[in-house]
Amino acid sequence: MNRSRTQIKPHRQAASQHSERLHRPLVRSQGSAKQLGILLMLVSAFLFSAMQVAINITGERVPLMEQVFFRNIVSLVLCFIIIRRQGLSFFGERKYQPLLFMRSSFGLLGLVSLFYAASRATQADVTILSKLSPFLITLFAFLFLKEKINKIQIPALLIAFCGAYLVANPAFHSDVFPLFIAVLCAVFASVSYTLLAYFKDKVDALTVIMHFSTFCTVVSLPFFIINYTLPSLPDFLLLILIGIFGGFGQIALTYAYRLAPAAEVSIYNYSGILFSMVLGYLVLGETVSSSSLAGGALVVLASLLTYRYSRHAEA
Repeated sequence: MNRSRTQIKPHRQAASQHSERLHRPLVRSQGSAKQLGILLMLVSAFLFSAMQVAINITGERVPLMEQVFFRNIVSLVLCFIIIRRQGLSFFGERKYQPLLFMRSSFGLLGLVSLFYAASRATQADVTILSKLSPFLITLFAFLFLKEKINKIQIPALLIAFCGAYLVANPAFHSDVFPLFIAVLCAVFASVSYTLLAYFKDKVDALTVIMHFSTFCTVVSLPFFIINYTLPSLPDFLLLILIGIFGGFGQIALTYAYRLAPAAEVSIYNYSGILFSMVLGYLVLGETVSSSSLAGGALVVLASLLTYRYSRHAEA
């Protein structure tokens, strides 16, 4: 019996050391953790905006699913390295696979929609419309999950959708159809994020990303082979950048939510609207219409109302 306890003790010590190493970023002071979470959220928003610019540059010469393949193969490699170092599960437990595949499927639809819209519409418009997903989550939760809507969420929803209408006005710089696809991207993302919330405390966030990246890589591979176009060296480098920007952006987003409460850091994700406007102007020479600026301001205002109300309710 003593020998058995002696054998178990080192195992428990190793498990304890692994758990301590895995959560080490979370044991820093609350203030510094929140600041780092905000910084990572800003970094994530910038990287996703930069990814959209690279998508737009290569969109006319590189097939869409080839872009999707490069976006995910790089993320797959990054996640594989991190998960292997931390000793996490690569794809999660079997009992969670149906919902993990559902999450990955909607994530892929959202990714394809984003890539299509980003290559055919101005970056500011695409980013503004894609930021509707938090408000759609609220609406879907009310319609299908019968969750109550707070008194501030109704005007916030109306303001956000008014902003989307201003951005999607056909008289502005982008065609209507790509903007409709950008709205679909927000719909798919809202379903994906709703499922992601279910996995909290069940499946590690990096495992979910690994599952998603592997699924997207496998699904896009046949289309990549059939419609393969040999990219030029500049386009190949841009494809690698799409993967790097997207992969590190997703990882930064994941750790931002691990370091600080979602209500505290999610508002900073809307900085992507500003980043997309600036990068679109500097790199692509895009101009932003006054109506798009007004629409973006309304979406940000709606998020600020929700943010301030959630903080007041928690206090």
